[in-house]
Amino acid sequence: MSNGVSNDPVQAMLAQTSLQKNLFTATSRYYGLDTGTLTKPDGTSVIFLKRRFLPPPERFQLLHEHSVTQGERLDNIAAKYLGDPELFWRIADANRAMRPEDLLQTVGRILRITLPEGIAGAAL
Repeated sequence: MSNGVSNDPVQAMLAQTSLQKNLFTATSRYYGLDTGTLTKPDGTSVIFLKRRFLPPPERFQLLHEHSVTQGERLDNIAAKYLGDPELFWRIADANRAMRPEDLLQTVGRILRITLPEGIAGAAL
Protein backbone atom coordinates (compact mmCIF):
# COMPACT_ATOMS: atom_id res chain seq x y z
CA MET A 1 0.00 0.00 0.00
CA SER A 2 1.37 3.36 -0.97
CA ASN A 3 0.03 6.93 -1.04
CA GLY A 4 -3.12 5.85 0.83
CA VAL A 5 -4.33 3.70 -2.07
CA SER A 6 -5.71 0.31 -1.08
CA ASN A 7 -4.41 -2.85 -2.73
CA ASP A 8 -7.66 -4.61 -1.84
CA PRO A 9 -9.46 -5.35 -5.13
CA VAL A 10 -12.89 -5.17 -3.51
CA GLN A 11 -12.18 -1.73 -2.09
CA ALA A 12 -10.81 -0.65 -5.48
CA MET A 13 -13.98 -1.88 -7.18
CA LEU A 14 -16.17 0.00 -4.71
CA ALA A 15 -14.23 3.16 -5.36
CA GLN A 16 -15.33 3.22 -8.99
CA THR A 17 -18.27 5.58 -9.22
CA SER A 18 -20.02 3.57 -11.93
CA LEU A 19 -20.28 0.56 -9.62
CA GLN A 20 -21.38 2.32 -6.46
CA LYS A 21 -25.11 1.99 -7.17
CA ASN A 22 -24.91 -1.52 -8.60
CA LEU A 23 -23.20 -3.45 -5.83
CA PHE A 24 -26.39 -5.34 -5.01
CA THR A 25 -29.04 -7.00 -7.12
CA ALA A 26 -32.27 -5.11 -7.81
CA THR A 27 -34.07 -7.35 -5.29
CA SER A 28 -31.74 -6.35 -2.43
CA ARG A 29 -32.81 -3.83 0.20
CA TYR A 30 -29.40 -2.23 -0.35
CA TYR A 31 -29.77 -1.76 -4.11
CA GLY A 32 -29.05 1.81 -5.15
CA LEU A 33 -27.58 2.95 -1.83
CA ASP A 34 -24.75 5.41 -2.09
CA THR A 35 -21.35 4.73 -0.62
CA GLY A 36 -19.13 6.95 1.45
CA THR A 37 -15.41 6.95 2.09
CA LEU A 38 -13.58 7.30 5.39
CA THR A 39 -9.88 8.01 5.55
CA LYS A 40 -8.22 6.24 8.45
CA PRO A 41 -5.40 7.92 10.42
CA ASP A 42 -2.86 5.80 8.51
CA GLY A 43 -4.12 7.30 5.25
CA THR A 44 -5.95 4.26 3.95
CA SER A 45 -9.52 4.61 2.69
CA VAL A 46 -12.48 2.52 3.78
CA ILE A 47 -15.60 2.54 1.63
CA PHE A 48 -18.94 1.93 3.34
CA LEU A 49 -22.64 1.87 2.51
CA LYS A 50 -24.52 4.92 3.67
CA ARG A 51 -27.42 4.52 6.06
CA ARG A 52 -30.68 3.12 4.74
CA PHE A 53 -33.84 4.65 6.17
CA LEU A 54 -37.18 2.88 6.28
CA PRO A 55 -39.48 4.33 3.63
CA PRO A 56 -42.89 5.71 4.65
CA PRO A 57 -45.58 2.98 4.47
CA GLU A 58 -47.85 5.22 2.39
CA ARG A 59 -45.42 4.74 -0.51
CA PHE A 60 -46.52 1.10 -0.79
CA GLN A 61 -49.57 -0.11 -2.75
CA LEU A 62 -51.41 -2.77 -0.78
CA LEU A 63 -51.85 -6.17 -2.45
CA HIS A 64 -52.93 -8.41 0.44
CA GLU A 65 -53.29 -8.48 4.17
CA HIS A 66 -51.93 -11.48 6.06
CA SER A 67 -52.86 -12.50 9.61
CA VAL A 68 -49.87 -13.86 11.54
CA THR A 69 -50.28 -17.37 12.94
CA GLN A 70 -48.27 -19.17 15.63
CA GLY A 71 -44.82 -20.32 14.46
CA GLU A 72 -44.82 -18.53 11.11
CA ARG A 73 -41.62 -17.32 9.50
CA LEU A 74 -41.32 -14.14 7.50
CA ASP A 75 -39.31 -15.83 4.75
CA ASN A 76 -42.17 -18.30 4.22
CA ILE A 77 -44.71 -15.47 4.08
CA ALA A 78 -42.53 -13.66 1.52
CA ALA A 79 -42.24 -16.83 -0.57
CA LYS A 80 -46.02 -17.30 -0.51
CA TYR A 81 -46.99 -13.77 -1.51
CA LEU A 82 -43.91 -12.37 -3.26
CA GLY A 83 -42.49 -15.57 -4.77
CA ASP A 84 -39.07 -15.18 -3.14
CA PRO A 85 -38.20 -15.83 0.54
CA GLU A 86 -35.34 -13.32 0.35
CA LEU A 87 -37.84 -10.50 -0.19
CA PHE A 88 -38.93 -10.66 3.48
CA TRP A 89 -37.46 -7.18 3.89
CA ARG A 90 -40.15 -5.75 1.60
CA ILE A 91 -42.78 -6.92 4.08
CA ALA A 92 -40.75 -5.38 6.90
CA ASP A 93 -40.52 -2.06 5.03
CA ALA A 94 -44.24 -2.00 4.21
CA ASN A 95 -45.02 -2.54 7.89
CA ARG A 96 -42.44 -0.06 9.19
CA ALA A 97 -40.44 -2.72 11.02
CA MET A 98 -36.81 -1.99 11.81
CA ARG A 99 -36.44 -5.55 13.08
CA PRO A 100 -38.31 -7.98 10.81
CA GLU A 101 -38.67 -10.60 13.55
CA ASP A 102 -40.87 -8.17 15.51
CA LEU A 103 -43.61 -8.60 12.90
CA LEU A 104 -44.27 -12.17 14.03
CA GLN A 105 -44.41 -11.60 17.79
CA THR A 106 -48.18 -11.13 17.96
CA VAL A 107 -50.46 -13.86 16.66
CA GLY A 108 -53.27 -12.25 14.67
CA ARG A 109 -51.27 -9.18 13.70
CA ILE A 110 -52.19 -8.04 10.21
CA LEU A 111 -49.23 -7.65 7.87
CA ARG A 112 -49.44 -5.51 4.77
CA ILE A 113 -48.20 -7.31 1.67
CA THR A 114 -47.45 -4.67 -0.96
CA LEU A 115 -45.98 -3.87 -4.31
CA PRO A 116 -42.40 -2.57 -4.20
CA GLU A 117 -41.97 0.97 -2.88
CA GLY A 118 -43.26 3.66 -5.19
CA ILE A 119 -44.96 1.31 -7.67
CA ALA A 120 -48.68 1.89 -8.05
CA GLY A 121 -51.13 -0.75 -9.14
CA ALA A 122 -54.48 -2.27 -8.37
CA ALA A 123 -54.87 -4.41 -5.27
CA LEU A 124 -55.44 -8.08 -6.01
